[in-house]
Amino acid sequence: MLGMSTSFRYTRPLPPKSATGPVAEVYEQLSRDFGIDEPVTFVVLSSAPELLAPAWALMRESLIAGPGSRTGKELAALGVSLANRCPFCVDAHTMLLHATGDHALAERVARGERPVNEEHARVLEWGRHTRVPGGLGAAPYPFPREHAPGYLGTAFAFHFINRIVSALLTESLLPGNVQRFRAVRSLAGRTLARTVRRPARPGASLALLDLPDPGEAPAWADGTPVGLAYAALLRAAMAGAGLLGTDDQDLVEEVLLDWDGSHPPLDLRGFPDRRERPGARLVLLAALAPYRISDEDVAAWRRPEHTDHCLVQLVAYGAFLAVDRIESALHRPIART
Repeated sequence: MLGMSTSFRYTRPLPPKSATGPVAEVYEQLSRDFGIDEPVTFVVLSSAPELLAPAWALMRESLIAGPGSRTGKELAALGVSLANRCPFCVDAHTMLLHATGDHALAERVARGERPVNEEHARVLEWGRHTRVPGGLGAAPYPFPREHAPGYLGTAFAFHFINRIVSALLTESLLPGNVQRFRAVRSLAGRTLARTVRRPARPGASLALLDLPDPGEAPAWADGTPVGLAYAALLRAAMAGAGLLGTDDQDLVEEVLLDWDGSHPPLDLRGFPDRRERPGARLVLLAALAPYRISDEDVAAWRRPEHTDHCLVQLVAYGAFLAVDRIESALHRPIART
């Protein structure tokens, strides 16, 4: 998140210092409201600016400015990241838990232990279960009903971001993986504490978006800015379907309809052959197991006309197909009592 030089696997985004227009505006808001300058999780999306702004907006309006406690939403994001096997994001949310001031909690989850506070434990487990389409069933939310837009938006934001990170970045959050040391995690968290604990005004990121019609916002967002950000990211990510032929689009959508949240087998049986259908293979890997995308997979798809913009678009399409599958299967549980 802080080291730039070796973080990118398959693209070479422009240095943030050279950013202009909407991309520069996103970086400015990121620095102010997230507290991290030039986080590679978003710099990697800058090759496709139409994705960068709504991805930031969804995270900002849910995790940072949305209803619910920041500690709770960080735990939800951590649960999502654990379920998706994204070590980079697990480390990032552990560090951000330190930034909230919950140092003992951060270190318990870093060791893989259950939080002592039962409410924290339920939220972490809820985040893990969001990977399974329909897996949340009709059980009560582990948070007050009015906080659902913040928690659900956070979960969907990180189902998307986890996949982008696993596909297009290396696993190291900090150079040399020094975030694995408790003192480094704690120190990094403390440097972010002021920003993390400062209230953020809801809706400030919407000015960066080509706003969708309010009717496109999902009902679970309850009219909050989270819903417009979600709808804007859905529209931007689904545009990546145009990089696949109709047959490949049909194939990946059929596979996603049958997906039960499980991780694919090691031999990836059932996945399209990279020599025959490289685009469909990349999209399905981005959706179901982005950490399994290989140099060979990217090379098989990438032709001279395929720019970094195209690759980011294709991966984002796969990533959001998984988000859409999870979101579409969402049941509205009863409010917590």
